[in-house]
Amino acid sequence: MSSEAPQPEGYRATPIGGPRLRSDIVDVYIFRRAPNAIEFLQLLRAGEPLIHTWQPIMGHVEPGETASQTAVRELKEEVALAHDSPACLAFWSLEQVHPYYVAAIDCIVLSPRFAVEVAPGWEPRINAEHTAARWVSDSGSFMWPGQKKSIEEINAEIVNPRSLSRTALLIRMDQPPRK
Repeated sequence: MSSEAPQPEGYRATPIGGPRLRSDIVDVYIFRRAPNAIEFLQLLRAGEPLIHTWQPIMGHVEPGETASQTAVRELKEEVALAHDSPACLAFWSLEQVHPYYVAAIDCIVLSPRFAVEVAPGWEPRINAEHTAARWVSDSGSFMWPGQKKSIEEINAEIVNPRSLSRTALLIRMDQPPRK
């Protein structure tokens, strides 16, 4: 008698192929309050992948880092913003993780995403990974459906003072993350 529970017809208990699954890429959406709009920072990528496209801050998790630690490191590396700078007003995790498929590496990516509010006059100092920076005020300026959904989530759950999840999503950077 087999110890395996019977599987519904057409299903395998253990996959034997298919794309890899990874979650080692984070996105960070920087926003600021302008007189009549919320503005989001986009960076023009200088190299592959996605050369010559406008993107939020993106980065790979390094060994031993949490996703939020990666976001903090990438802020400093890509736009010279330290999490403890007076210009950095608050730091949130986004609840939604938007999966996407990268055919070139046969991989499904689940990317943790973060939102960072900066002071109204703050401007980035970009590194060599980017050739320009700009502020935009609508999700239509973002390339990918998941990025547009992140902008919508920031507007609904982070910017909106009546949001019930705004406080719960706030990350206190003075406390080490639990592993």
